[in-house]
Parts: sequence; structure tokens; C-alpha cells
Amino acid sequence: MINYARQTQEEQPEAPGPVEEHIAPAPRVSVQAFCETVETAAAVQSAGEDRRLGKAHLKIQMGGMAAAIEAYRSAPTPNVIVLESDARHDLLAGLDQLATVCDAGTRVVVIGRINDVMLYRELVRRGVSDYVLAPVGAIDVVRSICNLFSAPEAKAVGRIIAVVGAKGGVGASTISHNVAWAIARDLAMDAVVADLDLAFGTAGLDYNQDPPQGIADAVFSPDRVDTAFIDRLLSKCTDHLSLLAAPATLDRVYDFGSDAFDSVFDTLRATMPCIVLDIPHQWSGWTKRALIGADDILIVAAPDLANLRNTKNLFDLLKAARPNDRPPLYCLNQVGVPKRPEIAATEFAKAIESQPVVSIPFEPQIFGAAANNGQMIAEISANHKSIEMFLQIAQRLTGRSETKKQKSSLLSPLIEKLRGK
Repeated sequence: MINYARQTQEEQPEAPGPVEEHIAPAPRVSVQAFCETVETAAAVQSAGEDRRLGKAHLKIQMGGMAAAIEAYRSAPTPNVIVLESDARHDLLAGLDQLATVCDAGTRVVVIGRINDVMLYRELVRRGVSDYVLAPVGAIDVVRSICNLFSAPEAKAVGRIIAVVGAKGGVGASTISHNVAWAIARDLAMDAVVADLDLAFGTAGLDYNQDPPQGIADAVFSPDRVDTAFIDRLLSKCTDHLSLLAAPATLDRVYDFGSDAFDSVFDTLRATMPCIVLDIPHQWSGWTKRALIGADDILIVAAPDLANLRNTKNLFDLLKAARPNDRPPLYCLNQVGVPKRPEIAATEFAKAIESQPVVSIPFEPQIFGAAANNGQMIAEISANHKSIEMFLQIAQRLTGRSETKKQKSSLLSPLIEKLRGK
């Protein structure tokens, strides 16, 4: 009998969820699909181009069950086999025959057209990992393969949020740091800010931290990166917020390959529920890879023509590269600079074909004071209107609402005094 991983789900296969659902990326595995129809083969091909299967090695063949049995008579089986079949009895008989030539540990996903609980029970009894009803879309294939490696009892895989400026100097770092603060304080999520601007990063200054080690130690020592190593590099800002700081020095150059940060991101995903990437305004292989690989993206733009063009270009590229994800979000910052001609938010939305999450007004006094003091806006002024905007962004990016606060009563002050005693 094939030692397939068994699902712990309901008797009926799950109905496809919304595109915005959080699906954890698959690890480096080999996947071979044996399709019977061109439509299913096309869906599997599209799934292979999804960012969540970026590390998987996918191969597609036609011929269904018969081709799979023949292929593995003389070749080892991959980590995952995807089989398309539309016949009930042939499917069960074929699985029994496949078991004689299949390696232990291989997982099987079946794509079929029969919606029958008795068939599903027979498939589970034979050790099939998942049964997906045809016709399938790319996201159905992505979900099925990725869920094979997300054990129900395992800790939830972290969500990566990438924040990037449409142009230099638009305040993307300030926005990312304050949004991360809102995620940690108001949404009570453990979060880490990764400052990826190694030469000129400001996260250490904004959080008033000066750690001796940071993200550069991980990037330049990829062989040492593991959970314990990353934990030693993190600087604690609050109970829920940590910082992976940039060195912000010029004693070395920071020319990286496109996959330089992969091990860091993978390790952070396994240890933190939320990772906020402060991505510098530059276009290179690794910045593009970080943006495309993120679960959610926020573009920060100022209301002028160059920002509009760059935001539009980013939107178009990211939507094309991430067809199974929701589009990026964007916000307008530094709105209302005196005597500066600006493009209205309505015109921005018309060109981008999407509304900004918020429009943050230009208030140099409070933002400048926060930057110079190494504080967040919420620490400078607890009731400032921008704090609510940061919370709105945090809620949209994480898909969570604000944590409910306990209702106060007339006896609350007395109860607090008694607790203090």
C-alpha cells in the first residue's frame, strides 16, 4: 500500500475558496501531472507559474492513469502525482495498479468528475491525499498541492507584506513602520519589520534601535540561516513587534542575486505570523522577486505625474505576474503640500482603476518630530488622524479587523484600583 499522507478534512471535497485566501507556498518538491484533457493540462500549467509553486518542479504529461503506471515501471515517483480520471471503476483499479510501482511517501491528487461521497471514501481508504472536482482552475491546483505540505496541527505560516514606494522620498518606509506598529499594537499580531535597504535603511532610527546584528548577517551567511540564527538577529521593539535591522553603512556594497533573501524569508515565515518588508525604491532581480513573492503588497505614492506612471507600471506588472492573487493596494502620501500642484485622488483612481486605501495628508511637523525622536506617530500623538489610517491599511493587508476592546463601566476605575492593590 502506498504510504500517502492522508487528509483530515470533511467527507466531501472542499469548495473552491475566494482568490484572496491565504495559501502557504509549497517547498522544493517535484510534481508530475498526468492529464486527460487539454483544459486540465492548461490549468496545471498556469498553476506552475503561480508564485506559491515557484520552488516546485512541475512536469505535465498527457495520458492519465495509464501513462502514469507505464512511466513509473522504470522510473522513481516524484513527491506529488496529479492524476486526471473521469471513470470510477477504472480509477480505483488504476490506483491499485499504481500502488505496485509507486514509491513510499509519494502523495497523490486526483482530479475527477464524479461528485460521490462513496467514491471519495474509497479514495481516502487507498491513501489518496486530495480529490478535486473538474473542471479545475489554476488556483484549485495551487491550493491542493500547497495544502499537502501545510499540516493542520502545524503553526500557521506567516504572511509576508511588501511595502514599496512608487518613487524615492514618498515616505514608504515611514508608512511601513507605522503600519507594522498598528499590526502589532492594535491587531495584537506578532510581527517583524525587515529593513531591506541595507545601505540607507531607517527602521533602526524610527524604532530607536541600534542592534549590533541584523539582516546583513543573514544575507551574507545563507548557510547559517535557521530559526535560532534569525531569532538572535531580531531586535525587540515591543511585546508583539520585532525588527530585522539594516546596517545602514557603506563599508561594503550590497549587490545581491535574485534569490539572496529566499532563506531569510522562508525562515521568517516559519516563525512569525506577519512579516513586513520595507523594500527600497530600486528595481533589481531580488526586489522584483520579493514583491512578486509577497502575499500582499502596498504601494506608497505621492500625488504627482511620476508617481502615477510608476504606480500604474507596478500595478500592471504585479497583476500579470500574480494572476491568482488579489491586486496590490496603494495609498497616497504627502497630500496637500502648500503651493504644489497635485493630481487628485479621483484622477489617480481612474488611471489605476483602483481606489487608494487612504490619502495621508502632508503634516511635516508631527512626522518630522516622530522621525527625529525615533518614535511612531501613535507615540507622539495618541489621537492623531493618521493613526486611524495606518490601522485601516493594516486591516486591509492582514484581512483582520481591530481587536475588540473591553467595554468600560462606572465601576472600572474602582476595579483597576483593587487590581493594583
